[in-house]
Amino acid sequence: MLGFYTKVERPTSESRMDMVIETKDYVYIVEFKLNAAPEEALKQIEEKGYAKPFAMDSRKLYRIGVNFSLEKRCIDGWIID
Repeated sequence: MLGFYTKVERPTSESRMDMVIETKDYVYIVEFKLNAAPEEALKQIEEKGYAKPFAMDSRKLYRIGVNFSLEKRCIDGWIID
């Protein structure tokens, strides 16, 4: 209803993306980690080529790495590229 298209665990040839959110103007690739650095999530996005399917897409692409802390039971950090 908000104009967002969300796909969870979208498969790729090598792996699967945790979440992809698509809007009219933007694509967000989100990778989640548990008790790890958000930089590790961004590294996985790059190493696995998650952005490749959107290479010819005219929308602005954001890569987002999110870490959840088991101890704190919440989001412990995130980084946006």
